[in-house]
Amino acid sequence: MAKSDDSHLALEQVDKLLILCDEAMRATPENVKRFIEPAPGVLAQSKAKQHSLIFGRRGSGKSSLLRKVVADLTIDRRPISFVDMETFKGHSYPDVLISVLIKSLHEFQRWLETAALTPATKTSFWNKIFGRAPERKPFNRVQTHELIEELKSIIHGLEEKLSQPENIDVQVKETITNSQEVAANLGVKTSGVEAGVSGKRSGAVSKEVSEGYKSAKTEYLHQNILKFQRFFSNLSNLSEGPAYLILDDLYHIRRSDQAKVIDYFHRIAKGNGLWLKVGTIKHRSEWYIHTDPPTGVKLGDDAKEINIDISLEKFTSLKEFMKKILSNLMDETPPITVNSILNPTAIDRLIIASGGVTRDFIGIFTKAINQARNRGTDHHRGPRIGAEDVNLATGEYGEIKREEFKLDADEDRKILEDAFAHLVSFCLNDAKCNIFLINQRLAGPVRDAIDQLIDLRLIHLVQSRVTLKKGAEGLVFQAFMLDTSEYTASRKVHGLELIDLNSKSFGEEIRKKKLLYEGR
Repeated sequence: MAKSDDSHLALEQVDKLLILCDEAMRATPENVKRFIEPAPGVLAQSKAKQHSLIFGRRGSGKSSLLRKVVADLTIDRRPISFVDMETFKGHSYPDVLISVLIKSLHEFQRWLETAALTPATKTSFWNKIFGRAPERKPFNRVQTHELIEELKSIIHGLEEKLSQPENIDVQVKETITNSQEVAANLGVKTSGVEAGVSGKRSGAVSKEVSEGYKSAKTEYLHQNILKFQRFFSNLSNLSEGPAYLILDDLYHIRRSDQAKVIDYFHRIAKGNGLWLKVGTIKHRSEWYIHTDPPTGVKLGDDAKEINIDISLEKFTSLKEFMKKILSNLMDETPPITVNSILNPTAIDRLIIASGGVTRDFIGIFTKAINQARNRGTDHHRGPRIGAEDVNLATGEYGEIKREEFKLDADEDRKILEDAFAHLVSFCLNDAKCNIFLINQRLAGPVRDAIDQLIDLRLIHLVQSRVTLKKGAEGLVFQAFMLDTSEYTASRKVHGLELIDLNSKSFGEEIRKKKLLYEGR
């Protein structure tokens, strides 16, 4: 690599910066010190004494926010349990609920054995992750150990029940030709079938089977809910305040089970000093089902919605936020600064390429560093990262996005892949533009697919209210941008109109009827 005396890209500190960026892309307890609040008040809302659903695209910072909540509440000696729901991906109900319950209680046990009892003078424990010691005194040691023993007993019971095969009662009615009827109750186990039959049989038999599904594990959960409620009430009394349960990345468990899992924890928590904080992708989640009685939590009534996404529509705020993230990392690698290794145009291109997603912004940035270093700092593009370096990095990073899309789309993958392919074809071949419009009132499968593709970071909102120059009077549209990885670097498309989000004429350029997408 050719070196230039005025290029910071050639410094060894850049190697350290790349490592820090890799670390920052993972939400860990140790990264709490680097937390930057995405918008004023978000952190305070997330710590409030209320049930909350925290929404954001993958990589938007939900887990980082929740890790910060853990750290701040632990400093205040508030009992807290953090559960990564990805651990239970693929588990079936009710085992998934029992498993999450076991993990939640294990985390409360660990908290009680450490943060609840560790004196503030033990700075080696507190400073490592939390940065400072608590002001509140440790919990009563005798009462805490009594509660820990109670907790161990509860966990043991749950673990025993989880390890047992599931039982299902099936009601079978046999109708015999001579009008005699025999009732049989079959107890069906996962390991085989056990049946007990009473009565007489004669003649030809026809069977009418009706399954009155009765799960032994579900019954166990129903029967012991008072025990779990009592534990959290005792925990609240011991801590002289509430406890918090954080379920991160709910979308990883089966969508059909999500509302049932939340519903059970909500019933445990209500009136017992426990607050739920659930982080998830909005359009990949089911938190409420209108059944009789309702299942889950209803936004507004039972839980508060907190959305941490910052769309490209708020470009100025987004730019300020992203520069803070980079500056925070570069504080650990002097003399490197944002301006010393990035051209102003490169910053804007990075933000647009990321779609406003923090993890994607950092990921593309690191690949742009490598692109600029590999071409040499004496190159005609100059000694700093330029827009073309970002374009090349975006194309490379797009492969990561596509792999994550396959993982996150799960059972909807084929439907969403088809929907996205149709949308890309419209943009590149029909509209010949990186921007498309949809009617604000659009509903049904097309709208549902678009909402999910937004959450999966393949399209990005750029304007929430648009009217056309001609036609469609009285209708309001939304403007979206196709992810730049679909038309940069090796995927460059001839004749494609790229509308600049920062252009003064942007608002007028997107008011074209040819950009209107109606699906198929």
